[in-house]
Amino acid sequence: MDPVIVVGAGPVGLMLALCLARHEVRVVLLDEASDGPAPDEERLSRTVVLGPDTAAMVERLGCATEDGTRWTGWRTMRRRAVVGRLAFTRPGESAEADAAEGSVAAGPSPLHLPQHALTRELKAALVSEEKVRIVRGGRLENLRQDAFGISAHLRGDKSSAWRGSYLVGCDGARSTVRKLLGARFPGRTAVERYAVAALRAELPWPGEAVLHRSPARGGEVTARPLPDGVWRLDWPLPPGGELVTPDALLARVRDSLATWCEDVPSYELLDTGVHLVHHRLTRRMRTGRAFLAGDAAHLLGALGTQGLDEGLRDAGNLAWKLALAWHHGTSEALLDSYQAERRGAIGDRLRAADRALPAVRGEGGWSSVRRTLVPGALRGHDELLTDGHLGRGQLGTPPSYARTPLAPAAPPAGSVTVDTPLGAQAENVRVTAPDGTLVPLRDRLGGDLLVILTAPGSGVWERRHWADAGLMPQLAAAVSALPMRAELLVTDEYPGAPAHTVLVVRPDGHLVAALAGVRPAELYACADAVRGGTAGGAEPAGRGRKGSDGAAAAGAGPSAAGTASGDGAGAGSAQPPSEAPSEATANR
Repeated sequence: MDPVIVVGAGPVGLMLALCLARHEVRVVLLDEASDGPAPDEERLSRTVVLGPDTAAMVERLGCATEDGTRWTGWRTMRRRAVVGRLAFTRPGESAEADAAEGSVAAGPSPLHLPQHALTRELKAALVSEEKVRIVRGGRLENLRQDAFGISAHLRGDKSSAWRGSYLVGCDGARSTVRKLLGARFPGRTAVERYAVAALRAELPWPGEAVLHRSPARGGEVTARPLPDGVWRLDWPLPPGGELVTPDALLARVRDSLATWCEDVPSYELLDTGVHLVHHRLTRRMRTGRAFLAGDAAHLLGALGTQGLDEGLRDAGNLAWKLALAWHHGTSEALLDSYQAERRGAIGDRLRAADRALPAVRGEGGWSSVRRTLVPGALRGHDELLTDGHLGRGQLGTPPSYARTPLAPAAPPAGSVTVDTPLGAQAENVRVTAPDGTLVPLRDRLGGDLLVILTAPGSGVWERRHWADAGLMPQLAAAVSALPMRAELLVTDEYPGAPAHTVLVVRPDGHLVAALAGVRPAELYACADAVRGGTAGGAEPAGRGRKGSDGAAAAGAGPSAAGTASGDGAGAGSAQPPSEAPSEATANR
């Protein structure tokens, strides 16, 4: 099978190449740059804020995040008063203590780090991946597709052509891949502008991020900490495009520091810049065997939202689908679902920002947003901006694929309702891993389909005591008969789930179904929908993640928290098992 060609070695392209390699897919990564860092690569004014789900993706791939920081809180100020504070959960600290201090517990913190540090760590993780070949210094000139693959021709060398099974353009806002595919890229230019400064200083709130509205001096400013006393400061600029001079930027720095510290403290200015926000979304994210991801497919970022978050979600969404097609044969429904899910999610995010922008940035923004966006004035201007910066609410919450084509046409028999809506990301509960240890659910994502049994009390018992008890043998047998590889896990509890609920979770963490007890036919239908229906081709023997005993999971047999696969019943040939009696009410 020809490799998957990834064009572009920014964070999204690197993430996609890593994810595909972990799925045992061969990759050719085309990096237009030559060896060595780009002249403007290491800039502290270019940072990224990753939500808990995308930060977990980065860490799951073995990337260190020591150059970033997780904030202790988010403080909102207006003039000289603190009008709200969110406290993020930290090890060994109770949410109740924060609430007693007038703060609201807000769950895990996002991860804030320089973009060049993220790129460096992703590149370092690729060094040990034998399935990834990096080709540097060539610029894409032409693409040609046929029924069996796609060819990428590089400029300047007629013999420099690469043959692939699929190709993904992760080559940025000026994407050559997008232009060669003829995919339109409509939208708006310079929706917002920001002046940015990175500096080292001692500010009054170490470890906390700050949104300061209507300060006594200067305009609205956001301060976000990095390690070693470094801060990134952002000021939204008025429309019109007038030039931001160095003197004007320094005046903004001094005004903000003087407001917070009563006088201008000593500081070291490390980097400055002007950041433009564009809103664009391609008409097509898939054209035959070619796909678009990241900035090549969409641009967003107004009101504090993070475009890179969505680019990394593109990579996580596409990687497991391409891996299934690469190993088992193409399912058009599976590959089409990438555009349906991701383009729909980005479109929703852009529409939400477009609705909010006139009220938030226009005349009388504070009063306007209370009237037009939040009936009853339950939420306000500051809360809306906070949601954008922290990846919450209508501007930033991770997408829910409620209308995905990769789900049963109707809820399966025996479905139950849990606190997570179908299509949304599953809660990051503690689950029992194949070796019997307790790990966060996000640590098990990025590989196989997950089937999770909610078994209250199982967390206090050793695995050997319950691996062959109650529902486990029947559930393990049902999982082993699924038409795609699946991993069976156990959790002590899941929000809103009754005992013996069986959860089906996609490799990218989205909930497919919640079933009462062991229902082999319904489980099969869910797995079949997730893989896009019959794809053709049987699973190669011995492929897949190994179990804790070192044996390939396909031959490991049923276990409580191991990996099971439909070995011998390949991705296109397995037949659904006969209906078995439900044990929804069993308690043994």
